[in-house]
Amino acid sequence: MTQTAIESTEVVLFETLPTQSGHQIGLATLNMPRTLNGLSLDMVRLLDRQLKLWRDDKNIVAIVMRGAGEKAFCAGGDLHGIYKSMVTHAGRPGHENTFACDFFSQEYALDYLIHTFPKPIICWGHGIVMGGGMGLMMGASHRIVTEHSRLAMPEITVGLFPDVGGSWLLSRAPGRTGLFLGLTGLTIHAGDAMFCGMADYYVKHDSWVQLLTALTQTDWSVSMNTFQLTTDAIIPLQTEQPHLGPVRQYFDDINRVCAGFDLERIVQAIQTLAHHPEEAFHRAVKNLQGGSPGSARLTWLLYQRAPLLSLIEIFKLEYAVAVECAASGSFQEGIRALLIDKDRTPKWPTATLLETEGDWSKPYFAFKTTDPRHPLAKLGQE
Repeated sequence: MTQTAIESTEVVLFETLPTQSGHQIGLATLNMPRTLNGLSLDMVRLLDRQLKLWRDDKNIVAIVMRGAGEKAFCAGGDLHGIYKSMVTHAGRPGHENTFACDFFSQEYALDYLIHTFPKPIICWGHGIVMGGGMGLMMGASHRIVTEHSRLAMPEITVGLFPDVGGSWLLSRAPGRTGLFLGLTGLTIHAGDAMFCGMADYYVKHDSWVQLLTALTQTDWSVSMNTFQLTTDAIIPLQTEQPHLGPVRQYFDDINRVCAGFDLERIVQAIQTLAHHPEEAFHRAVKNLQGGSPGSARLTWLLYQRAPLLSLIEIFKLEYAVAVECAASGSFQEGIRALLIDKDRTPKWPTATLLETEGDWSKPYFAFKTTDPRHPLAKLGQE
């Protein structure tokens, strides 16, 4: 099997690869390499529709997701589209921004579909995997990273919070590493991704064709356990161990600075890592200091609530918080500073963490997850 160049105007490409046992592998390629395969609403809808078709097709035994190009699987969501909708609806309630409501609800529904998919989904997490890309990857049954993988949930830098199920993911990372990653938006490589529970397998990037060959040469008729057959196809490709990352190396330091139940003290403690010998922590501190204080508070509140919630409840809760972020101004200002004017000097509506104390967060949690009008009210009932 040879690897061919991707040349198409379609934003997502869908193919089926025949196997020697007469079955098929579904291959979904995010095809927007110029924007690092950033996830648009059209892409979400196409993926949702095709995954459901493949789910119901008895001949499809497994699915592979990848990104076109060599730079990214998916570097995030359609921030330009969301920004435009926020400018248009500035000063109005979040539920009136139909684009943002549709984007978040349909993206989260797709992520939940991947989390609960009855067939193996392999995510080739090569290159940049951030934001919306993390949402796609985290639910996959077999998450592969390479030596060029760069994972992050940097929402604090744009006035959002680790959404797309990020609250669920970060609350389940070892120790307090999830809180640290959420508050700092630190980019991690393959070793730390596996340590933090964000990836399952480390495979060299030049083994892509070998992966497809292994899947197509598998005899899918020998067992009903397609998840194990998928695992058996991937394991021989793991010829090396990833480098030890700073999160694992300095696990105790991270637990120390993120200990306790006072966010202000945690933020102050994290900032002491500006003098740490690990350079990655210097970038983490810089992200936290320049990030949105409101995002830090929301990240903290969701991190605390997530362990007590089901995955469905988390997606419903994150939807309500995300829509309010789109209405509050912080998200709009964060995108403006990073992508529109590119001055990288956001003027956050809540300029200090002190301003986010008390009742500040109430509007973000006002829309109850049990409300029958919730766009995700039927999530999990399909």
